[in-house]
Amino acid sequence: MIAVDIDVLQSIMPRFSGANHSKQARIVEAISGKMQETLAKYEIDTPLRVAHFLAQIAHESAGFRTTEEFASGAAYEGRSDLGNSQPGDGRRYKGRGLLQLTGRANYRALGQKIGLDLEGNPELAAEPVTSLVIACEYWKSRNINRHCDRDDLIRVTKAVNGGLNGLDDRRRYLGKAKTALARVEALGHEANAKPNSRPVLRRGLKGSQVAALQEMLREKGYMVAIDGDFGPATETIVRQFQKNKKLDADGIVGSKTWKALEG
Repeated sequence: MIAVDIDVLQSIMPRFSGANHSKQARIVEAISGKMQETLAKYEIDTPLRVAHFLAQIAHESAGFRTTEEFASGAAYEGRSDLGNSQPGDGRRYKGRGLLQLTGRANYRALGQKIGLDLEGNPELAAEPVTSLVIACEYWKSRNINRHCDRDDLIRVTKAVNGGLNGLDDRRRYLGKAKTALARVEALGHEANAKPNSRPVLRRGLKGSQVAALQEMLREKGYMVAIDGDFGPATETIVRQFQKNKKLDADGIVGSKTWKALEG
């Protein structure tokens, strides 16, 4: 399980000022301490699953800026399909959570699952840690992990949103999440590696080690730019090199790929 801490969230989230910054900071600080154990509980526990989850909640929460729908909720008044049977239920059970929970019936059912009286105290759903659990429960109920495993942003978004609203924004967050998680994973490998061993490199990383990799590929006759940026072009060349060496062509430069490059 990749460590998802406040540094990862801060590398994904947009920058705000004033009141919006304060709201965002409160949410991020609260959920970062519980993110690791909560995601693990719901088996959101691979780089792709975590990246897609972070991308979706980042978009749905307006950049981790809110755990409550901006609209008043009046549009849900009288919605029997949501269980809103009493006057004022639309506003009372408006959307709350990092992936928003809406309607009296849904508040009741989700509250029973997590052991909180959300129907009697709907404002609890906007509490940051509870809002994270709500998002994970929704994720589990729709079996969204299976779409993450295929890296299928379209299906993930449809499962979350019902359509493709905000797809470009979700795609942007997904790219940032993948880069942040790749950096964390590489640092973890490097910390556990032997002093003279090479780090694991993959798409999204930058720096001198990437430049060294590109130089070695050039020496092997592969025309790749030496810019220290492990982008799509470098990944394509790495896959081709691995294929030619009869290695697993996953685009990730681990010990076997390094050995082939150094041979």
